[in-house]
Formats: sequence, C-alpha cells, structure tokens
Amino acid sequence: MRLVMIGSGYVGLVSGACFADFGHEVVCIDKIAAKIESLERGEIPIFEPGLDQMVQSNLAAGRLRFTTDFTNPVSEADVVFIAVGTPSRRGDGHADLSYVHAAAREIAGAMQGFTVVVTKSTVPVGTGDEVERIIRQENPDADFAVVSNPEFLREGAAIADFKRPDRIVIGTEDPRAEKVMREVYRPLYLNQSPLFFCERRTSELIKHAGNAFLAMKITFINEIADLCEQVGADVQKVAKGIGLDKRIGDKFLHAGPGYGGSCFPKDTLALVKTAQDHDSPMRLVETTVAVNDTRKRAMARKVIAACGGDVRGRTLAILGLTFKPNTDDMREAPSLAIIQALQDKGASIRAYDPEGIEAAGEMTSGVVFGTDPYEIAEGADALVLVTEWDEFRALDFARLRGRMAEALLVDLRNVYPAEEVERHGFRYVGVGRKRAEA
Repeated sequence: MRLVMIGSGYVGLVSGACFADFGHEVVCIDKIAAKIESLERGEIPIFEPGLDQMVQSNLAAGRLRFTTDFTNPVSEADVVFIAVGTPSRRGDGHADLSYVHAAAREIAGAMQGFTVVVTKSTVPVGTGDEVERIIRQENPDADFAVVSNPEFLREGAAIADFKRPDRIVIGTEDPRAEKVMREVYRPLYLNQSPLFFCERRTSELIKHAGNAFLAMKITFINEIADLCEQVGADVQKVAKGIGLDKRIGDKFLHAGPGYGGSCFPKDTLALVKTAQDHDSPMRLVETTVAVNDTRKRAMARKVIAACGGDVRGRTLAILGLTFKPNTDDMREAPSLAIIQALQDKGASIRAYDPEGIEAAGEMTSGVVFGTDPYEIAEGADALVLVTEWDEFRALDFARLRGRMAEALLVDLRNVYPAEEVERHGFRYVGVGRKRAEA
C-alpha cells in the first residue's frame, strides 16, 4: 500500500520505517529540509536501537522515501498518517494541536480519491472530529475517512513494540476505512497481533487512559517506597509481593526518581485538562501529576541527606541523564531537576550518560561531562545512579573506591544489593529500603 507519514520525528520515523519493512511504500514528510537531507543519507536524528539499520535497508530497497514535498505523496496515498508533535501548551497545559490542525488543512488540499486519514499522534478525545471538520471545510468534495490509531511505542524498544504489539487499536465506524486498516496491518497477521476496533473517540481516550494508569502505578510504588523507609520495610520485596497478584502484575512497580520522557508527563496533564473541560475531574491523575513533580527534587534531598545534610563545595558524580535507558531523550528527565536542586545547594556536578550528553549539555549549565563512570568519579564525594543503563549494572567498585574522595553510592534505581556495594567499603543508600543515612 502507499502510505504517507506526516512528521519525521520519533513516532513518524519509527512507524514509517517499520511499515516499509513490512513491504508497504512509505513516504515520510517533514518541513525541515535539513532533517530530510540527513534522513536521505541514512542519518538518524534520534537514538533508537536498530532504527538506523532499518532505515538504511529500506531506503536502499526503495520502499522508504523522505521529502519536504507534501502535495504529490498525499495525492497518491491510500493512507495518510498524522504523526506530528502534540506538546503541552504553554500557559494552560492542554495539548497543543496546532500542528495536527495544520496537517489536516494541507491534507485537505492535496488528497485525491478515497483517502484514509489517521491520527497517529497522541491527541485528546474529540480531535478526530475536529480533523474531519477541518478537512470538510477546506475541501467539501473530498472522499475520506478519519481514523484514530494511537501508538504504544516504548522508547528503547520501539521496533519490537511495533512489530510484536500487545494490541493495535483502531478507532473507526466506517466500513471502508476498516477494510483499509486491516490491509495496512495485515503483515502482522502471522504474529497474531490483535486488532481492536472501536469508536474513534474511544480509541483516542485509550491512549491517554493507558498512560495515566501506568503513571499512577509508578507514583504509587514511589509513595510506598517512602513509607518503607520510615517503617523499615523493603519496597522491592513489597513490589514483588503485590506484583505476584495477577490482577496487579509486576510491571511499572520499580521505585525511583519519578517518571519523565515525552509521553507520561504531557499525556497525564492533557487528560487532566480534558477531564476538567468536561466537568469530570480526575482527582487520582491530578494527584499523580503533582506527586511526580515533587518527586524529582525530593531525590536531590535524599542525596543531600546521604552526604550529611550539606553538599556545598562538594563534588557529586551523576550516572545516567536520560529519562530511561536505551534512548537519548532528555525531555522531563528526573536528572534535570536533581542536578538543578543539587547545584542550588552549592554542589559541583560531573555527569556521564551513554547517549544523553549532547542533549543534556543544551539543557543544563555548569555540568562537567565525562566519557565513562570512572572519569567522573575522580575526587567525587558521592556517586549518584539516576538512570539504569546496562553498563552501570556491573561497576568495578574497587576501582571506583580508589578514585573517589568518599565511598558513597546513592542508588536511585535500586540496581545493586546493598551488601554487594558495602562489601567494597562503600556506604549504600537506595530507595525504599532501611534508612542507612539515619
């Protein structure tokens, strides 16, 4: 099939490359000429494992193209996906749909013949109605259907998620559109990926509701972790104990410095604002947003307490900057708030991340970046593990101890058993464990 992906950011690029890998003819459109030129050379602007090879192989096969031209690809397309950004709007926290609406207007002027227009971007409920209204206003004679098809891609595992999804949610009540979408996803038939068809508004709400639920789960275990520290319990064992209940499950029950990234922060806030607009406030999600906002600086206070209550003039080494491993995404990363809070208290910060240093350099000031954990540990008064990259899971503590001014590990992801670290002469502070700093 002939597919067009409007937007060559994270969702558009991953989706476009995977659809091309299925055998479809895919054109990815972006207004930024420099980005298109880089993509045509096979240069990927984001870090996502396996994506560079997939893009290059499908470019070579002729199934994947990149262009700034809008009219020709859309006029020839069977399906046009809108995969543009929907960031939180400044001032009120609502999702900014200006890019979605602009794409709808351009589609209306270029489409020919029956075309399925799909909102792949994460959008508030009712957006599909507005996209349909815009297209009909701009082109009253257009033959089209607007479909919701939210993405459920985890950064760092996006290709596997796309090719082996838990579910494919498609919101449409148009029989022609349903037939087209079944053909789009037919290559996943052998993987027995479930196609779930529902109303368009239901589909739009599924994505926001799903992310909000996971965010609440993270926030719940973080609050349990705080209680564990007060009463002398172990949050990891609590999480395992409740996670064995199949009604709860063990996913997203890892205590830490709070959630970040491009999805959970903006999607929870957008759901809160949508609910308020419809006089149906979501108190649980509102509280989740508030608790997570304070969680990150609370982790900085944990580091300060572990250092004896004062970090002025001391050097702290930060391991991991991105909001999660296997991505270069620094959006809403807990490390940003932690670093700022520690700097506010007079600490000098050194930091290392396998992929996030370039982006972190643009979002922080006064941070000295290193090339590996051992370089930034030189003369440090504490090592703070913020993001659980694989290369941080087997650190040489004897080597670290020889370099550090004080042997202290503050493990905000509970990567290490305390006894393993203490065996090497370190003092260990984790999250949701007995309060070693007390």
